[in-house]
Amino acid sequence: MQISWDDFMKVDIRVGTILTAEPFPEARKPAYRLQIDFGPETGILRSSAQITVHYRPEELTGRQVVAVVNFPEKSIAGFKSQCLVLGVYDANNDVILLRPDKATDNGRKIG
Repeated sequence: MQISWDDFMKVDIRVGTILTAEPFPEARKPAYRLQIDFGPETGILRSSAQITVHYRPEELTGRQVVAVVNFPEKSIAGFKSQCLVLGVYDANNDVILLRPDKATDNGRKIG
């Protein structure tokens, strides 16, 4: 299915830096609760991410990621997830995070 350029431009994808990452034992599938800084325009948003296979919480702090920041909040086991961190599935269907090749300012828009 093809989408138009206008449809793509409605998706607000930005770079942010993970401030905190902690286990999320209440989630149905293994996940972390993340707080991500998307700069002054978007601010700090929370996300639930099923990335426990390839990452430990302590190695996520300070890492830049790419996320969709204009989805409506989603409640996951009582936690309000405000953005969707993007990744690619490996051969086992586990997520590998997408991130910029070089460090950039938080909040930079992907387009």
